[in-house]
Amino acid sequence: MSPTEPEQVDLLVLGGGMAGMSAAARAARDGATVVLVEKGEAIGGSAAYAGFIWTAPTMEVMHEVNPDGDHALADRVVEAYDEGIAWVRSLGVDVKDPVTVLGYGRGRETDLANYLLACERLVRERGEILVGTEARRLLVDGGRVTGSEVVDRSGRTREIGARTTLLATGGFGGDAELRARHVHPLAADIPLRANPHSTGDGLRLGLEAGGAFTGDGAGFYGHLIPSRVAYGNPLEFTDLTFYHSEHGVLLNLEGRRFCDETLGDHLSTLRVLEQPEGRALLVTDQRVHDEWMLAPYVEGVEPLDKFALAYRRGARAAIAEDIDEFEALPEEWGYPGPAARDALHELNRQCADGRLSPSRELDAAPLLSPPYYVIEVIPAITFTFGGLRIDERARVLDDGGEPVPGLLAAGADAGGVFHQAYAGGLATALAFGLEAARTALAGQTLSTVQALTPGAP
Repeated sequence: MSPTEPEQVDLLVLGGGMAGMSAAARAARDGATVVLVEKGEAIGGSAAYAGFIWTAPTMEVMHEVNPDGDHALADRVVEAYDEGIAWVRSLGVDVKDPVTVLGYGRGRETDLANYLLACERLVRERGEILVGTEARRLLVDGGRVTGSEVVDRSGRTREIGARTTLLATGGFGGDAELRARHVHPLAADIPLRANPHSTGDGLRLGLEAGGAFTGDGAGFYGHLIPSRVAYGNPLEFTDLTFYHSEHGVLLNLEGRRFCDETLGDHLSTLRVLEQPEGRALLVTDQRVHDEWMLAPYVEGVEPLDKFALAYRRGARAAIAEDIDEFEALPEEWGYPGPAARDALHELNRQCADGRLSPSRELDAAPLLSPPYYVIEVIPAITFTFGGLRIDERARVLDDGGEPVPGLLAAGADAGGVFHQAYAGGLATALAFGLEAARTALAGQTLSTVQALTPGAP
């Protein structure tokens, strides 16, 4: 490619997280020229804060835990899991033996920092990575997406032509207005426990190019965290995430239970958002504290006394020696103490009778072991489930279900995989990132690569 010719690459990737880096690296290794554009100052996205690649072990389990997701897309995640792990290992990255995740998933602890670095090396060998650079608009010619205009921190603009463009900017979890519109009105104010640059850029660009949105009301992946704690670093969220809430009791501002907490903290998070003011009290006893909070949530992960840490950080928390003490909940918390006390006594009575409402399908044990730990929790969002409509080949689809020529989406920019359920974000990003690379290269001559690299496949 001479300096006077228009810039043209085989694959332009917008977003440097798990999906984008996987697609760019795979395409580069297979002989394509690639440019990757990352809005932040470094690659990695939310994957930089993660540790496990996991999903449902079978399609049957996927359908059971995620019945309202797009089955074709969700099945592709399950089908592609072993291939994705093999790809990660092919880059010399350490991947541990499988363990159980969230009670129904299979997952492997993975050295994601080295995976991202290995992908970066592959991309730089055959292309370019632009950090601190934002996609301003997509280039469209005759209805086909032909690249993007990007702008760097200095304000310098550049047009990058591409045979195929992949949107992988991380979804819209970082945009309050989009959260309120597509998730829940109260979602505008919830904390983001992920990459702060995921503010809906890919969604906006894809919609402008004719792509369709899917997933209003689909929800998000997130967890419960203590309220009234200042969070400045996304790495802090894991230490202050109350995964063990699935063994405790949640009480809303009316002092009553409102969901089956035992189905999973990630699902209780969605239910808390639906409650008045989007907050709730989490109550556990000493049994739950010792057997669940102080045990590894996933095998191999160091446990931490999250209650003690949250208390030191100024969370709204207390310890009661007896359930009757809940009658004296601090007035400023806003919860009716007598109602909370009665709800806990009623829970224990229902556990003894074996008739719980709401049910506690996976842990029907009563709370009988004082002291009782009480802490106010709120939802925090990791990434959104709604996004651009895609097919199994990662092609962005329009309102009529037809592919938008030249445009792909993967990771949280793509919607439809999960609906009010969850079975692995990294596995989903990896599956559709690699699928996007295959789709981008299918049928291409890769003339730019062959011109630059004699003997390239």
